[in-house]
Amino acid sequence: MSVLMRDEAQTRAQLIDVHRYTVALDLTTGDETFESRAAIHFTARAAGDTFVELKPALLRSVTLDGQPLDPAGLDENRLALPGLTAGEHELLVDATMRYSRTGEGMHRFTDPTDGETYVYTQLFLEDVQRVFAAFDQPDLKAVFDLTVTAPDGWTVLGNGIATDQGEGRWTLATTPPISTYLVAVAAGPWHSVRTEHAGLPFGIHCRRSLAPHLDIDADEIFAITRACYDRYHEKFEEPYPFDSYDQAFVPEFNAGAMENPGLVTFRDEFVYRSAVTDTERQTRAMVIAHEMAHMWFGDLVTLTWWDDIWLNESFAEYMGYQTLTEATRHTDTWVAFGIDRKSWGYDADQRPSTHPVAPDPGSVPDTAAAMLNFDGISYAKGASALRQLVAWLGEKDFLAGINTHFARHKFGNATLADFIDSLAASTDRDVHRWAEQWLRTTGVDTLTSTVANANGGGSGTGNGNGSENGWTLHVTQQGNRPHRIAVGAYDRDLVDPGRLAPRDRFEIDIPGQDGPTVRPGRRPDLVVLNDGDLGYAKVRLDDRSWTTALDCLSGIPDPLTRAVVWNAARDMVRDGELAPTAYLEAARTHLPHESDLAVVQGVLGFAATQIADRYLAPDDRPAALAGLTAICRALIRRTEDGNAPGLRLTAVRHFISAATQPDGIQDWLHSDSVPGGPELDPELRWRILYRLAVLGAVDDSAITDELARDPSATGREGAARCRAALPDGDAKAAAWERMFLTDDLSNHLFTATAQGFWQPEQSDLVRKYVPRFYTDAVELAERRGPAIAEFAGRHAFPVHAVDPESLRLGEECLNGPDILPALRRKLTDQLDDLRRALRVREG
Repeated sequence: MSVLMRDEAQTRAQLIDVHRYTVALDLTTGDETFESRAAIHFTARAAGDTFVELKPALLRSVTLDGQPLDPAGLDENRLALPGLTAGEHELLVDATMRYSRTGEGMHRFTDPTDGETYVYTQLFLEDVQRVFAAFDQPDLKAVFDLTVTAPDGWTVLGNGIATDQGEGRWTLATTPPISTYLVAVAAGPWHSVRTEHAGLPFGIHCRRSLAPHLDIDADEIFAITRACYDRYHEKFEEPYPFDSYDQAFVPEFNAGAMENPGLVTFRDEFVYRSAVTDTERQTRAMVIAHEMAHMWFGDLVTLTWWDDIWLNESFAEYMGYQTLTEATRHTDTWVAFGIDRKSWGYDADQRPSTHPVAPDPGSVPDTAAAMLNFDGISYAKGASALRQLVAWLGEKDFLAGINTHFARHKFGNATLADFIDSLAASTDRDVHRWAEQWLRTTGVDTLTSTVANANGGGSGTGNGNGSENGWTLHVTQQGNRPHRIAVGAYDRDLVDPGRLAPRDRFEIDIPGQDGPTVRPGRRPDLVVLNDGDLGYAKVRLDDRSWTTALDCLSGIPDPLTRAVVWNAARDMVRDGELAPTAYLEAARTHLPHESDLAVVQGVLGFAATQIADRYLAPDDRPAALAGLTAICRALIRRTEDGNAPGLRLTAVRHFISAATQPDGIQDWLHSDSVPGGPELDPELRWRILYRLAVLGAVDDSAITDELARDPSATGREGAARCRAALPDGDAKAAAWERMFLTDDLSNHLFTATAQGFWQPEQSDLVRKYVPRFYTDAVELAERRGPAIAEFAGRHAFPVHAVDPESLRLGEECLNGPDILPALRRKLTDQLDDLRRALRVREG
């Protein structure tokens, strides 16, 4: 396939203006293909040549202004349109298109629970051409008229209100001007719940087999949707620009969600079949808020080219968290952002593949390069930069700039320069300089504090000792980005020395200090840079503050500040400044007393997947797992009164995953309950069975029996994960063949199989597959395309092979030719993480 180059897109946008697409899709022609007919009305501003994109199974006919074109002129995904004259044109394209099993284009899924079939589109970034012919670039917006012929009993959803015309034919209301990648269709026997808000129809939809679970949460989902909708209308002067708001939870979705105007598609794991924590409900709510923000940031005003993806994602990320905090019961969303999303950004920004939030246009020369930038930088770092911008500008001027931007560019396209000009019109601050320093630079600054008595008498001792004449703070910066952060000063509680009392909180600008900051009173026991986590920087505490933190971390009153300190500890482990065992000891000391669920989940997640699985040598892993089970056991005991079900569920999950002996969790499985609760739901049963498979305590027949008990799509994925995890040579060979030697696994079944394959306990058994990965993954990516390539690099990579030989093999692979960009990017990141793990192990 030929990727679209930026200069080609610019040339085409200068030549043509696209007005309207009239598209007819027929979904009744079989399981493998569907029919697609597109009429494209456009104007050529001058005489010239151009091309249209499509990827058909069969191109039947092409007609330009009534004259047939030779279908044989299709070259890969491009059909040349030579010799255009200036003026109006109509292009008609009649083709047969293939359904997808990889979540790209028109994905088709048959529910194993009831045999019902569903299809939906995912056309981002350049997959509209898998569904109908298009001038596929974001700045050639047009209006769309779609008709869909579907099997009897199906409902069709789209960007506009859908009308059933009878005999399986549906029409979708004409859209406002939108980009090709935002067109959406979802069809099948959906279970739908509908309501109305602010004069618009709202709907939520899922597979019929998930109907009872959606119905339970429908009120909650609508409440979040309405609250965010109303809050955005308080913030934005431009009203919601589309005629309806549907949210469809679709199977085997590759992302969290997609912001199609009027029809947001979500992964249907957000329709919870099993018990979840309140933090997970908050995550779903945040995704709802994020995608609704896109109706303005991305859909109403769309980037001109993919170098400005931050104009979509960073804004939606920031607005999602902030609006959820302001408008819903989820008032602590920034804690989850700090402990989870921000660490994603920090990690991405320290890899060789890092890039600016707003990359230089020359670094995104084509669509393949653009796809690589949907990462922790475009989301988490960009959102962090916007929090800094709001703190610096003030929210009033920030929102004024946004509303100017919407007014200037609605239903059009814009660039970074356009947005900065809109901000500049609303403030006296030098936002152009801010953009250069924050959006055009890479890397994470490190801020290190030095604290002393104002009289020069050293660091002081606290608890009434040391100077009463004041104390000083000096901040050393590694990096040169400007920061405005808060500093928190805390003293040990005189009654309970394990708790800390806040004494002082003040803001500083970095750089900008002529000398140390002087504060009154004796030197605090703990001084925290970036208190409240408004900044984007790694922080290092002075020695005495770090000692206090290790003693009293769970006694810091604000969960956001606890998240800052835990992130500092995480960074220190990754940078080789703190022993992994010291992090585990801090977790053992403080997590049993931690009250914020997001913090518990974040710390346990890092301790399990990075420290126990990668950073510690194999001989040290059993002790680490024992430490994790001890933490979980303490949390389980603490929650026996039933007052913290989310915390208990988190502890039970991690206890299962860290088990080194099968007996205890096997008893849970047989009794279908954890003593004292909870009863086992499908998620917990599959989790236990997975761990038992890793430990060699079950066989394939037990997996088959569990699949008979839960024959759902999730059950199929659980079975695939368990079978791949069995410590048996034949099971490993069969899993490898399914992943790499045949192409019939869907995206989600591929991922589940890959997740089960590599296990630290089975390193000897799978050692021979490490070199095979680097050859077979390259061939798989070439055959199956970017989505499977990304999953292979993320989930099928031998992450537990932390040794120089694996690194050597990976580097040789990267130096080879013809690696699909999506796979190359994942391998680059994985190998950098491998180097880091080796350095940590070396001490």
